[in-house]
Order: sequence, then structure tokens, then C-alpha cells
Amino acid sequence: MVVSLVRALQGEGQSETVAVPFVRYRFRFRVMTPLVLPDYAGSMIRGAFGRALRKTVCMTHQKDCKHCPLYRSCPYTRLFETPPPAKHELQSFSQIPNAYVIEPPKWGRHFYERGDGLDFSVVLFGQSVNDLPLVIYSLQRAFAHDVGHGTADLISVDALYRDDEYLVYDLNRQNVEEHEKVTRVDVPQSDSVVIEIETPMRLQHEGRPLGPDGITSRNFMATLLRRLSLLLEFHASEQLKFDYSIFVQEAERFSLEKELIWRDWTRYSSRQNQKMSLGGVVGKLHFSSLPYVARVLLAAGTFTHIGKNASFGLGKYSLQEGDRL
Repeated sequence: MVVSLVRALQGEGQSETVAVPFVRYRFRFRVMTPLVLPDYAGSMIRGAFGRALRKTVCMTHQKDCKHCPLYRSCPYTRLFETPPPAKHELQSFSQIPNAYVIEPPKWGRHFYERGDGLDFSVVLFGQSVNDLPLVIYSLQRAFAHDVGHGTADLISVDALYRDDEYLVYDLNRQNVEEHEKVTRVDVPQSDSVVIEIETPMRLQHEGRPLGPDGITSRNFMATLLRRLSLLLEFHASEQLKFDYSIFVQEAERFSLEKELIWRDWTRYSSRQNQKMSLGGVVGKLHFSSLPYVARVLLAAGTFTHIGKNASFGLGKYSLQEGDRL
């Protein structure tokens, strides 16, 4: 039996498999003129995607989207910089998570020559899966123009599911193929799991990122739960009926062992016209004494990532059952 992510989190059914309203897509390019990607390319790819998307859909050409009359209806803001709701029954928001995550090539400077393949992934959440043709066109346009001082042609796009992958677009197709818009995810059956944080995770306290000593089971679970609940509400139109405070208090009792280090990196912000030093923790976390709901949450988090700057791929982690680090 497969239950939805919301039902599983609300305790309305325990299943070994849950259906999450997210899909991961692999984009494959062939390099046409040599290009160079930095150690961490998530920010560069996101920036190129955003510029191409804006050029594609912007109708008013205003510099500041927030003052545009189409601010809340434009495909660019809906997908790339989702506006917070003007009103909300529970609280006010200055920002909400965007509808996508860029997962760039693995860490390390990459030099690509003509003819080389270049692959990376994009995760789309909820209704943004319907915007896949626009995402494909924008990334195709971005790499045809200039990324890493070079160019590349899009070859194919595959939807990646639990046990399969499905070709949704290639050069022989004029349209994107219809495909499943949810992904089935296995929930760990053991109450003991190991998480490997692959890209810098930036959990914050009072505006500052936490180092290895500051990571706790409570702030990890609370951050992940908040991100997931906002993605479900604003991008999948599914609101969790969930007692957050009780769960977060329970999370303090989850056993946690850590093997974490701090990793710095630098990115260039075209918006602020300056280099920015960012960093976060990478390494392993071993959780034990986890209830079913916490294991569902961790499984879903392998799609959403966790922490600040997740939209360009930070806070990515993998999950496996295990009794030790």
C-alpha cells in the first residue's frame, strides 16, 4: 500500500512507501564550446536559469519585480522567486521556499571540452511540475548563450523515479511527454538511520549559520519540517494538520551522533555585484530512536534539501538505514 506524504505525516497510515508530490529530473547537455564550472556550480546554474527564464516570460521589463503589476501572476516570480502571500491565517511571511532545487555536478572544479557531457538535476515541487516545459526551455536557452564562459546543447531530460527513469524530452520530441507527477519514496523501516550531508548545510540561529557543535536533533527536524510544510502548502496546495510544537519537543529525545566539519565556499552575486563567502556543515549524522513520522520526514527531505540557500542545492543529503556512522 502507498499513502500520500501528507497522510503519512499526519499519522493516517503507516506504509513502507509514500507518494511525494515532487519529481527529480536529470538534464543532459553536450558541451559545444569549452566551459568551466566552479567548485560548487549550483549558484551559477541557478543564476543562468533565472536570467533566461526572466527574458523568456517578462512582459513589462520592469527592474523590480515587486513593483510590477504582474508580480503575483507572472510565471517568473511564481517559479523562480515565489511571492509570499499577502495575507495568511496563521502568520505573516517575508519569503517562502521556491518551487525548485538545482542539484549541480558533484563538488570540485570542472573543465569541459567540446563534446563532453554535462549532467545535473532539478527537483520540482507540486504544481511547478506543470512548468517543466518552461524550465526545459529556459535552461536550454541559458546554456546556448553562456554558462561558465562556454555553451552547451540540451540532449535529453529524464524523470527519475524510485526504480526507474523515464525519458520526458529529447531532440526528437517537440513536446514534453506526459509522466507521473509524484514520486514513490521508501521509508526506512529501522528507527536508526545515517544521513550523509553532501553539500554545505546552513541551519541558522538569529541570522547566523550554525557550526557542527550547534546542530541538534531538534533544530534539524524543526528546520526540515518547516521547509517541507511550506512547500506542501504553497506549491502543492496541501496543508499539514500537524502539532508542530509536540513533534519538535519530541525531537529533542531523538539520539544523535555527529561527524561534521565546516566547509566554506565563495559565490558571485550578480544582484549585489560582489563575491559572497558562504559555508555550512558537511558530514554524517546518525539518528536513532526515530518514530515513523520522523523517518517519513527524513525520506522526503532527500528531495527538498534542508537549510538556507537550498534552491541552488545546498543542504543536500542522502539517507540509509544503519546502526553507526
